[in-house]
Amino acid sequence: MLKKFTSVVLCLILTLTAFSLASCSGDNKTASAGADYKLAKNIKDGTILHCFCWNFKTIENSLEDIAAAGYSTIQTSPINECLEGEGGGMCLYSEGEGKWYYHFQPTDYTIGNYQLGTKDEFKSMCKKAEKLGIKVIVDVVANHTTPTTGAINKKLLNAVGGMDNLFHQNNSMDISDYSNRLQCTTYKMGGLPDINTENKAYQDYFIKFLNDCIDCGADGFRYDAAKHIGLSDDPKDPKSSKNNFWDRVTTEVHNAKSIFNYGEVLQGNGDRIEDYVKKIGACTASSYGGSLRNSIVNNNLDSFVLDDLRVGDKPNCVTWVESHDNYINDGNWAAMGDEDILTGWAVIAARAKGTPLFFDRPLGSSLEDQWGSMNRIGASGDMFYKDKRVAALNFFRNAMVGEKEKLINPNEDTTALEICRGNKGAVIVNTSNDLDVNFKTNLADGKYIDRIDGKTEYTVSGGKLTCDKAIPEYSVVVLYNEGYNEYAPTALVKVNDKTKFTYETDTLKVKLETKNTASSTYSINDGKAVNYKNGDTVTLKAKDAKDGVVTLALSGKSSAGQSTYMKYYFKNTKITGKSSNRVLKSGDKFTLKKPSGWGDKIYAYVYDTEGTQEKEWPGKAMTKLKNGKYEYKCRFEWENAYVIFSDGNTQYPGENEQGLPLEKDKEYTID
Repeated sequence: MLKKFTSVVLCLILTLTAFSLASCSGDNKTASAGADYKLAKNIKDGTILHCFCWNFKTIENSLEDIAAAGYSTIQTSPINECLEGEGGGMCLYSEGEGKWYYHFQPTDYTIGNYQLGTKDEFKSMCKKAEKLGIKVIVDVVANHTTPTTGAINKKLLNAVGGMDNLFHQNNSMDISDYSNRLQCTTYKMGGLPDINTENKAYQDYFIKFLNDCIDCGADGFRYDAAKHIGLSDDPKDPKSSKNNFWDRVTTEVHNAKSIFNYGEVLQGNGDRIEDYVKKIGACTASSYGGSLRNSIVNNNLDSFVLDDLRVGDKPNCVTWVESHDNYINDGNWAAMGDEDILTGWAVIAARAKGTPLFFDRPLGSSLEDQWGSMNRIGASGDMFYKDKRVAALNFFRNAMVGEKEKLINPNEDTTALEICRGNKGAVIVNTSNDLDVNFKTNLADGKYIDRIDGKTEYTVSGGKLTCDKAIPEYSVVVLYNEGYNEYAPTALVKVNDKTKFTYETDTLKVKLETKNTASSTYSINDGKAVNYKNGDTVTLKAKDAKDGVVTLALSGKSSAGQSTYMKYYFKNTKITGKSSNRVLKSGDKFTLKKPSGWGDKIYAYVYDTEGTQEKEWPGKAMTKLKNGKYEYKCRFEWENAYVIFSDGNTQYPGENEQGLPLEKDKEYTID
């Protein structure tokens, strides 16, 4: 039976990255370290900043901020061509105005999409990153396409031999048992069509995309939904003779031995995590992340519990306090604040085992607001990623490369944890009451200054650490001498924390702030740069809005030469911000060229995301014109609506797929 696209499918799509696996093969190619910061030369040794939904220009302009915070690597969101869902809206999450997950819905494997930017912008970003000694990981989506299959690029379809050859034979069936490996690797997951990754023509096309990324400057890849791509001894799809996807993508790409590959897996029934580690090189430690979050919330940092990364004998994995999947899907955003994240970050950044990834939450997000005060794809996220305590931990890790780890509960107090790296450095995390400092340590004898507060002195003598001051609740101490570098205070430009990013008046006054800068400028809508000083205000005008949005970019430079950058988006709620052809009034029209093989009576089902519909399914009958065309005339106003065509037997887009964006005067064609 024909059905319209429902919100149920939208909910299912939210799980699109919740089922993946990891990989890592050796050290990545290295660029010379930046002149100012001693970053780790290899991805596995440093820390990764997940620039969740940042566009290429934002990342490029923020790279000095990222280096100044000690990150050796950045990870992008998927850069492939993708579905322009909901009119190409740019909200992280908002009904009818765009969502983050559309860049996880490939329509082709070429670089560039409307959310993140162009191929040239990606290449420019990578070039600057290399100059600073920062590596680039690209999130890639090999397992599935968009469910709006009519949007898949013909180049991809032609390359793989058509739509039928693009997908597994069992693609129409949903996974019901994740422990069943045939289902897990060949059935549809979350409404997302499962690609036949064993198809050699597809593999060739995808490897070409990977090589293009590498040639542009990528140093590694995160493989989304890797658990759903079969290992060599997994059950085979009826169409396939062998499962060799992982053999090829890890060996047949440019610089294969130096590329850092990893993916993400939510561990559970049938995940075969140790086999994936052996086959690909590494995986994400999702179970460890859950255990770490549970330990933090319960103030129980038991060294025995936290030592095991839960990925098998080889600790080749990417660790996190949180990933974008659990932040979005399991309510973690409302359970952990900045201090909780700092505590967890101290544990994984200080450890030798695992490569830690810092998920940058949306700007202005809080325990009450998941998507943040700006809620904008393309913008940088919350500034906590460059908090001085987070940065101190990153630089500690960079200085400890090659040093073995030991986890100790001071005086067997499991509310605190000491992570020792050889006898060279230690990080102490305290989650409960004030912690008296008089306990065993692996640190070499000597005097140490806490590298976070820059003043508290600690003494090690005969294997015992002492200090006149107790370590406060929910705080972190970083101790090391060898490898420590004193950097000038980092530059900062921002708007006042109380700033609202939506307004309905003709003007909006915004207070500007700057710290540790020799000069600071602002620019409205990427116009002329104007100097400002701390506390100045700037007036934004609604009449200057483009698509309902006014941008405000802030730049600064410290006396030491470090550049800093932030760009803000201000939305006027009285301006729709949508192109006029997505607003249809009573009497406005659009047409359809009759598809081959369809009956003579064709219907148009028009609806919006609020549940409004022109007429019950199958919709309103279209008027037959000459030359095989059919016309539809609106009876009332629509804004950012969608249309599904059918002849009573066949529909387009297909069942459980989102309709086509409704546009004034558009002639729709269906191949």
